[in-house]
Amino acid sequence: MARTENLTGIGSPFAGSRPTKAHAVAVHRWFSARWVLIAVVLVAWFVYCPIVDNFIVSTTYEDIYSGETEFVGLDNYARLLDDPVVWTALGNNVLYAVISILFQVFAAFVLAAIVEGLESDRLRRFWRAVYFIPSAISITVTGLLFYFVYQPRTGLLDAFLSAVGLGNLSLPWLGSEQTAIYAVIAMSQWQGFGYSALLFGLAIQKIPRELYDAAIMDGAGPLRRLFAITFPMTREMTGLMVIVTITGAFQVFNEIMVMTAGGPNNASQVLGTWLYQQGFIQNDFGYGAAIAAVIFVVTLAAGLAQLWYTRRRRVEL
Repeated sequence: MARTENLTGIGSPFAGSRPTKAHAVAVHRWFSARWVLIAVVLVAWFVYCPIVDNFIVSTTYEDIYSGETEFVGLDNYARLLDDPVVWTALGNNVLYAVISILFQVFAAFVLAAIVEGLESDRLRRFWRAVYFIPSAISITVTGLLFYFVYQPRTGLLDAFLSAVGLGNLSLPWLGSEQTAIYAVIAMSQWQGFGYSALLFGLAIQKIPRELYDAAIMDGAGPLRRLFAITFPMTREMTGLMVIVTITGAFQVFNEIMVMTAGGPNNASQVLGTWLYQQGFIQNDFGYGAAIAAVIFVVTLAAGLAQLWYTRRRRVEL
């Protein structure tokens, strides 16, 4: 009786009603709804409100030091269309996404399938640790490490090329407009490749072993098992990794700032670094907010498209 009275006491919308099982369930749902409401308020305040505020700021010219604000409408977005650096940065982000999908999704999937196919459990654990170690290193530390690897003549890469008789291929990897963005992307793939492979390994481990045994009895080879069993059974993980990879490619910032700061001659700029330079260095916060809006729209569209495609394939299957 004391428990029922507590459930229908002060603070409950059912206070004074006859304590029944239905009322107790309703009160339980009411208290559960309170916690859900708190979560919704927090998400709305720290996620959705800043997004809306960013779109509002993108229609203004705002001085972040004096606080002066002037409404300019869609002028910042019109300026985006005429800014050649924005198009260079967008192209670099797209290039970053394409290469990341090739390595951190498809190549990582193949590596995980090979490792998980090893007979020895000790060897599987060993190789998981080997390819995951780079992912445990901070991206900033990795950027500094590769900054020295790419140094002309004295860096490890040029020293290696000279040692194997390919010294004529040595280049100022971070100082050339043609190679700077590729050098940064290569570092990023090395750092994130193992994490993606580990996630694919976890997805492969959940596939029932009986499917592989049946395929082997039917005479299916390794490649046939890979495309007929492993890939279809990890489609959900593949879709998730594509979304995460594309989103990460359009939010890249640290590695560019550490290694090239967008140079040389803005050749390695991405949207995130150009946003930072315009908003916080050039004190053009409204224009920086417009660039941030572009990043948000592109990543949202990519995520929704991938979710739609994955759901449609699930329905077809």
